[in-house]
Amino acid sequence: MSKGKVLIAGSNATAIEVQGGRFGATGQYLNETVVPAMALIAAGYEVVLATPNGTKPHIDPASDAPEHFGGDAAGYQKAKTFWAEDPSMNNVLTLGAAIEQGLENYSAVFVPGGQGPVVDLMTDADMGEILRHFHEAAKPTALLCHGPIAVVSAMPHAREFRSALIAGDEAKAREWAKGWQYAGYRMTVFSDTEEKVVEDYILHAKLYFNMIEALSAAGGKVSKTTVDFEPNVVIDRELITGQNPRSDHPIAAALIEALDRRQVR
Repeated sequence: MSKGKVLIAGSNATAIEVQGGRFGATGQYLNETVVPAMALIAAGYEVVLATPNGTKPHIDPASDAPEHFGGDAAGYQKAKTFWAEDPSMNNVLTLGAAIEQGLENYSAVFVPGGQGPVVDLMTDADMGEILRHFHEAAKPTALLCHGPIAVVSAMPHAREFRSALIAGDEAKAREWAKGWQYAGYRMTVFSDTEEKVVEDYILHAKLYFNMIEALSAAGGKVSKTTVDFEPNVVIDRELITGQNPRSDHPIAAALIEALDRRQVR
């Protein structure tokens, strides 16, 4: 018998705008999606994948490699097979359908990274409604790498906030963020120095804003590791955030621990 359902909110983005008006390929990271999903299932939880338009997320090619599984070729192939064949990764709902079916049926929500959430989930109205539900109910809310940027969607003026960031107007962004549910929360996210590696070697261009700058402008108390790409998970109340791809196993463990704690109440 399932111990409960966890909603995995994925992205449908395939490209991200970079400075100069160009676009770079992006998507959702394979390991950040399947490592926590597989861990949740192994721990007795059911996972349900949902995206803005109800189609399966696009996997960022940069993540489709054994290096993101600690160099474990067998682990990488197991993850690929799970992503390709497991019903939980293929019976995809829209975020709206998840809401209609009743968010009270879910014990937690998890948002994986890759840069996709910066493109769509950050300003998605359904994502915002989902996060507000989990915040108000104090149910575990876990977000990994770029995933934490999705918490911006809980703002009444998420689109205006994002536009102000793109325009480089931090003061205006802070104005739009007033009343944000997660103001004052401790959190982490993919760092500026880690992003520079992606900008230099994958995108070959700069993003319009970095994630720490964005969440700090919103009112978050954002921290990062002193060494890039070291695992890092920050927990504050119901919010569980992981910094980077190597935080996949630690955030899965933290989420399962939070869920199991609620089982024994």
